[in-house]
Amino acid sequence: MKRIVFLLLSFILFIGADAQIYSDKVVGKNSAQELDSLSVAEYPYLLPIWGEKVTQLGFDLPYSAGVSVQYVWQESDLLIDNLQVGFNNGNLFALDEIVRFKNATAITNGVNVRPDFWLFPFLNIYGIFAKSENQTAVDFGVYAPGSFEVVDGTLNWEWESVMEAGTTARFDATSIGFGVTPTIGVGGGFMAFDMNFTWTDIPELDKPAKIFIFGPRLGKTFQFKRPQQNIALWVGGFRVKMNSGTSGSLLVNDLIPGFDELVTSGLEKVDQRQQEVDEWWDSLSDIQKKRPENIRNYTTSKAKLGVAGAALDAASRAESVEYNLDKRPENMWNFIVGSQFQYNKNMMVRAEMGFLGARTQLIVGLQYRFGL
Repeated sequence: MKRIVFLLLSFILFIGADAQIYSDKVVGKNSAQELDSLSVAEYPYLLPIWGEKVTQLGFDLPYSAGVSVQYVWQESDLLIDNLQVGFNNGNLFALDEIVRFKNATAITNGVNVRPDFWLFPFLNIYGIFAKSENQTAVDFGVYAPGSFEVVDGTLNWEWESVMEAGTTARFDATSIGFGVTPTIGVGGGFMAFDMNFTWTDIPELDKPAKIFIFGPRLGKTFQFKRPQQNIALWVGGFRVKMNSGTSGSLLVNDLIPGFDELVTSGLEKVDQRQQEVDEWWDSLSDIQKKRPENIRNYTTSKAKLGVAGAALDAASRAESVEYNLDKRPENMWNFIVGSQFQYNKNMMVRAEMGFLGARTQLIVGLQYRFGL
């Protein structure tokens, strides 16, 4: 049976990377003949709008439509907070302090198909259709006041783990989206600002995950002797913003192995901590019980232990688990480098690598272009 922890989250980034094509302004004395031919050429295609005028100004335009297929692998570290958990459709417990996430890592293997067209000579528009296999690994602990120590009649304590667990969820996802890429090139140098929006449907989540990606790139194309054949190199950044809220419901049978034993052990530790706090309080004199620091320590520790105990007690009788949480990338930005080989104006193959920050990714793609 698929094992999915109650804090299941998705981080499925279907990167809209396409072959690095752009409208290039031909410049230089060595390009005089090409400039002359462009200035009198008739543009044979419907798109892009103003294609003929821009061509006659000396821009070499790519074919106006295309389709690409890409493989995407990505590993990313996540941060999780603002956790609320309920059981059997009951009240939600705010457990942000009590349940603490140590590591959360998402890995994606997917394939996306991206049809595109040039609306204007410097604006490309595309769609994204993607399928992926995904894995999310999470380590977490349940914490309660612990390590009690009495110093001069005052109770001191620190948070202490009463339950440690981890799980790995594996699931499939489907994504759709769209994007735009403003771009410009002069003499083989180019700038591109890729932006896309995707909606990812995962059966275990109540709502699709929404993701916005921004990828600025700066590069240079080097021409080969063979006409239309070249290689491009670029560097850039990659920024991810995703909807932070995630909610859903799971069966207890789909949770981590040994869930009942872990909950029972956690309840025993919470009961022990409550006894220690009560024994300390009972040992105080009437004057000591009126001290503000003692009142604060007693009420705070009892409140935290009460929440932890109530949540664990409800979990011990649960058949289903409901949850809300916020998630976000540990780092929104990472660095990218890439290269593309253009065999001719119809066929291109590219590869791009992202690293630094808390995200690593690899994209390999093939594109075919044609006039429209």
